[in-house]
Amino acid sequence: MKILFKIFTLTASLTLVACNEQKPQQGFEGKTKKEVISFSPKVTGRILDIYVEEGQNVKTGDTLAKLDVPEVSAKIAQAKGATAAANAQAQLAKNGASADQLRQLKAKQKGLKEQYDFASKSYNRARNMFRDSLMSPQNYDEVFAKYQGAKAQLDAVNAELHEVEKGTRFEKINMAEGQASQAMGALQEANVAYSERYVIATNDMEIETISLHKGELATAGYALFNGYVPNSTYFRFTIPESKISKYQKGMTVQMKSTYGNLEFSGKIVSIKQLTKYADITTAFPDYNPEDAVYEVKVIPADPSKTASLLVNASVVLQ
Repeated sequence: MKILFKIFTLTASLTLVACNEQKPQQGFEGKTKKEVISFSPKVTGRILDIYVEEGQNVKTGDTLAKLDVPEVSAKIAQAKGATAAANAQAQLAKNGASADQLRQLKAKQKGLKEQYDFASKSYNRARNMFRDSLMSPQNYDEVFAKYQGAKAQLDAVNAELHEVEKGTRFEKINMAEGQASQAMGALQEANVAYSERYVIATNDMEIETISLHKGELATAGYALFNGYVPNSTYFRFTIPESKISKYQKGMTVQMKSTYGNLEFSGKIVSIKQLTKYADITTAFPDYNPEDAVYEVKVIPADPSKTASLLVNASVVLQ
């Protein structure tokens, strides 16, 4: 039995040695990455047209899609009406009263002046009669009230005519102009929102996915187009603490793609610790559980040479 156990142990040891000898020492395996960018509409609307396709390269300023935003069209109509009304009020305040309004006020003043003169004469007669006890207090109070009413109406029309002849107060003019500016701002805001019915590329991009199709509803802020920034390729490698001393920020390293046998160089731009196992790039990393794990980010020396590499394609850090 002991002999069989020794034979089994020897066979297992030889197998492990053989496996270790056959394991290629090619360096650390990493992944190809690119900077990701998304384009979203600023307003909610239904997609009328999509002018690009997945895999297409777009330039800054290219129109990607067109939305239907009927609510914004209604707001523009409302803002135009409010702007026209506010401008008319401002112009009316600047111009003041018209000639016809002046004639109406003067005619009103003339009529009230005659009523006041008649009420004044009646009051003077009533006062003398009341002094001589020829009029009852009730009748005297009625005449006096009519006199006071005629005087108040005449004072009011005189003040109104004086204000019109003097011109509109600057406070009213400023208030009317402020309302006009506010209405104009609302119109500009509506026009800006209406122009946002077009989804425009803000920078160059290689479109990877288009989230919605023609006829579907696109909400404001929803990522409608996703893709990669051209010539933004970089590489991520996962290296354990026991071997990270070989690499330093700013160091130039050599790499090789797992397909096409493309060899290229790059520069280490950052080294940071990974706190989550899910962030590890290298498949089945060889490290001890107590070791810290670090991510090494490498930027290629010649971006045009690595532009054809697919995202998440494996590369080896030699």
